[in-house]
Amino acid sequence: MGFDARVGDILTHLDQGLDAALARLSDFLRIPSISTDPAHAGDVRRAAEWLAADLGALGFDVQIHDTPGHPMVTARSQPGDARPLLFYGHYDVQPVDPLELWNRPPFDPAIEDTPQGRVIRARGASDDKGQLMTFVEAFRAWKAVHGSLPSDLILLFEGEEESGSPSLRPFLKAHAGDLRADLAIICDTSRHADGRPAITTQLRGLVGQEVVVHAADRDLHSGSFGGLAANPIMILAQALAALKDDTGRVTLPGFYDGVGDLSPELARDWQALNFDAGDFLGRVGLSDPIGERGRTALEMVWNQPTAEINGIAGGYAGDGFKTVLPAVARAKVSFRLTGTQDPAAVRQAFQDHVRRFVPADCRIDFHDHGASPASVMDIADPAFGTAKQTLTQEWGQEAAFIGAGGSIPIAGDFKELLGMDSMLIGFARDDDRIHSPNEKYDVESFAKGARSWARILAALR
Repeated sequence: MGFDARVGDILTHLDQGLDAALARLSDFLRIPSISTDPAHAGDVRRAAEWLAADLGALGFDVQIHDTPGHPMVTARSQPGDARPLLFYGHYDVQPVDPLELWNRPPFDPAIEDTPQGRVIRARGASDDKGQLMTFVEAFRAWKAVHGSLPSDLILLFEGEEESGSPSLRPFLKAHAGDLRADLAIICDTSRHADGRPAITTQLRGLVGQEVVVHAADRDLHSGSFGGLAANPIMILAQALAALKDDTGRVTLPGFYDGVGDLSPELARDWQALNFDAGDFLGRVGLSDPIGERGRTALEMVWNQPTAEINGIAGGYAGDGFKTVLPAVARAKVSFRLTGTQDPAAVRQAFQDHVRRFVPADCRIDFHDHGASPASVMDIADPAFGTAKQTLTQEWGQEAAFIGAGGSIPIAGDFKELLGMDSMLIGFARDDDRIHSPNEKYDVESFAKGARSWARILAALR
């Protein structure tokens, strides 16, 4: 891939304008757009209006769309003959509690020097305002050099991602004709742990399930009823323990339907990452990997499905001791999905599994907590290889195709509702403290992120 001299002019413009770009990001970060807190609804709208004004000044055709929740911001550049691309990000942020753990006010951004380099410190700096603005600064520099924006761009910036995106799917359905492009580009992920740039090509899906077992009509004295009456904690414990066999495999019938093996290309990329499971676990006070036998660590966190117990409650757990058989016990269980696993089938298999352990004189309730399939991108699309080469050029490290153990439902929504794959490229670091006090974003991530998008835009035009 040759180096376009015009790209060099854009990169120079970005470098020379970094201080001004950081000042704009700081203005954006000062808006406390906490979507989950109704008291900040006006601030969320103010952030949408700030973003719309900035995009409008660049020459985009911008609209703020009201929803039952917080606004969606869309923007379009002029049509042309380039491949249509949809850029997605979110401008809402997490709450800041506990406030006393912040070293400075969370909505008073500042550039700080740290042993690892300069950072911008504020809520939303990494998740996702700083990442979103890498898009915008690349567009800004492109226009400054070329005199016009890249053609055939669609931007979608939402204000509810941190509160579950309740308006997103209805909005995508209602505006599918206006939003559909050849490829979605999402900047809400991270570089690999060793600092190399990465393109996330697969995301695990998620099924959340709460189960409640009701036994007697009151808590019972364990001396009088123990050994005779049903104990819902024991029932749940037996059902949950039976979810896995002694090799670490999930026992639900049909659970692994649709789970595929790694492609040779991904297997090579993942092996080259030299992931050290012991070091990874050592950061959280553990040392010994568990999981399905015969699988590598990265396979287990990126390419294999899981069943995990996230919480269990019942009976007396306060100070001292109380000998009761509880009337009610509950547990929350989640499943991470891969490949083409069907969330509805997994949920049904789990419910059927638990029912087999519940006596006839007990009652069981299930409460659903979301379900989304895994997302697996088609890396045969030449855009993926082009972006990988371009990132390697910018960062001076070989870029990698990686997986993600978590879930980003928007990628699945784009696939299901708009019929397009997503290319997930982000520049955050593992130590950015997103969702935690003292969130930060490396100035290098911000600067080289914008440079990366300028290169990718030029390569895909």
